[in-house]
Amino acid sequence: MIEQYGWSDALRQAFAPHARAGHIPGRIVIQQREVPLVVTEAGNLNARLSGRLRHEAREAGYPTAGDWVALSATPGEAKAVIHAVLPRRTAFVRRAADSVQTLQVIAANIDVVFVVTSMNADLNPRRLERFLAAAWQSGARPVVVLTKADLSEQPESQAAGIAALAAGCPVVVVSVREGRGLDALKAHILPGETCVLIGSSGVGKSTLVNALLGEERMATQDIRAADAKGRHTTSYRQLVLLPEGGLILDTPGIREVGLIDADEGLSTVFDDIEALALRCRFRDCGHGKEPGCAVRGALEAGLLDAGRWASFQKLNQELAALAVTKDRVAQEVARRRSASTQKAYRSNKKNLRDL
Repeated sequence: MIEQYGWSDALRQAFAPHARAGHIPGRIVIQQREVPLVVTEAGNLNARLSGRLRHEAREAGYPTAGDWVALSATPGEAKAVIHAVLPRRTAFVRRAADSVQTLQVIAANIDVVFVVTSMNADLNPRRLERFLAAAWQSGARPVVVLTKADLSEQPESQAAGIAALAAGCPVVVVSVREGRGLDALKAHILPGETCVLIGSSGVGKSTLVNALLGEERMATQDIRAADAKGRHTTSYRQLVLLPEGGLILDTPGIREVGLIDADEGLSTVFDDIEALALRCRFRDCGHGKEPGCAVRGALEAGLLDAGRWASFQKLNQELAALAVTKDRVAQEVARRRSASTQKAYRSNKKNLRDL
């Protein structure tokens, strides 16, 4: 059964120490608050974290949809305890909304990231660049999916514009209403592989899943007519089997992706700007008023879109500021640990004198 969900010889080898401890393998298929649903050879089990894992998760993060875990099951009951999480091959992550340094793992052990956006008034190239940077950084294969093509007056022209900034990844134009592009989308989902749908609310992720399943399993809602933006429909992450043998993970809408440790992803998305910068006369060119700046030359000649350049600068500044903040946090943690160690040393030394 779990072979359908991607269980492999490599995972079996990684799981060997847990098997010797008497645990069984499973994959989280629904991540809903702190009680995930895990698929195992014994069926679907409602799981909770062990005390040790719960304590470790405060810093390392909680298991999420797509994770492979080691469990102990309660005989005769559909309950289990998660004791460990197997190392992740890939992961789509973002910076948690309430922290500058905490990772929020959206999906684990994925092979394809479908970055989904609709071809209506909410189509935002700058947001798409941010999503793509995180997608490339995940280690999975990004694919841009442009939904609701029936709402666009010039879908081919819009798709060409998006393809120009998509860093060479495939762009698929889809209209579920017209049955357009679904076969092209399915071609990117290979048997045994796991795909995740990432995008804002209302772009049609759950509608896509229903179309791929051939049944209305996921709840859907219409977008707001006033601003073409969506309402939250999916409230938790859910991994489902597709008829052709692949798996697809539907996620709640994400309005913003806070980048973290995404230097490589950013370089991939903006490879055209990186190439221009290498042609500048000076290696340390700030792309301002320096003579021989290839970036400024491309902007002035209309060869580089000003909005794309501004987006590149903004995301780079965001990562730089984050790196400085993380260094400060690390220094503060080290200072507190040092102070705590010195305090304990002085206390022990005093106790020895008093003996």
